[in-house]
Amino acid sequence: LSRVAPIEIWAFSFGIFVWCRGEMSETTKRHESIHFHQWVECFFLGFPILYGFYWLRGVIAKRSGREAYYANPFEEEAYMHQDDKNYLENRPFYHWKKYI
Repeated sequence: LSRVAPIEIWAFSFGIFVWCRGEMSETTKRHESIHFHQWVECFFLGFPILYGFYWLRGVIAKRSGREAYYANPFEEEAYMHQDDKNYLENRPFYHWKKYI
């Protein structure tokens, strides 16, 4: 994916699966676990559709692909809380909507 993506991809979640280039750090595990919760909240099928929509919206807003990636509400939530060890225990449902 890193060959076509605007960023260097270390780990990638797809539904219940996560692919990683090596051993995942605890931070990466939390980041990808946040994405898993987002997949569940979007009933799995909705996540890739919404993720693509928000990325495309970012690109259309004259952002680079890299800026569009980081401005995606799913990524904003995951990056904002990936260092919080207790976040998943206290995470409100649909918290990614806060970043729209």
